Amino acid sequence: MVVYDTYAWVEYFRGGDRGAKVRSLLKEGGYTPSIVLAELARKYIREGFNEEDVLKRLKFIEAKTIPVNIDVEVALTAAKLYLELRRYVDVESVRTPSLADAIVYATAKRLNDKLVTGDRLFKKLPDIVYIGD
Repeated sequence: MVVYDTYAWVEYFRGGDRGAKVRSLLKEGGYTPSIVLAELARKYIREGFNEEDVLKRLKFIEAKTIPVNIDVEVALTAAKLYLELRRYVDVESVRTPSLADAIVYATAKRLNDKLVTGDRLFKKLPDIVYIGD
């Protein structure tokens, strides 16, 4: 299975070619870090979506994938990965990572799965299913 990040879900709901890639991967299920649910809720509420519609999207994700909460192992891995990502951005000239980025990547690492994303921050990193560009 795979782990879906916020970018992947945004593209899924947007439709189009990138969303079709996510739709295809969803046939085999996967995982969604709980922080992704919070990021999506924030995004859609900020954009003026009706709260009921946001809840429907979150429930859909919950039905299609297994939500993964932050535990002590993910937290420790995320802390170390955050520092690695900070060093990586200096070399690759990509955006500065957030702690949420590190948590999502750490979740994929903990589950020994690939991360589905279109975020250029992750593009050249190992175990990435890149749907961007």
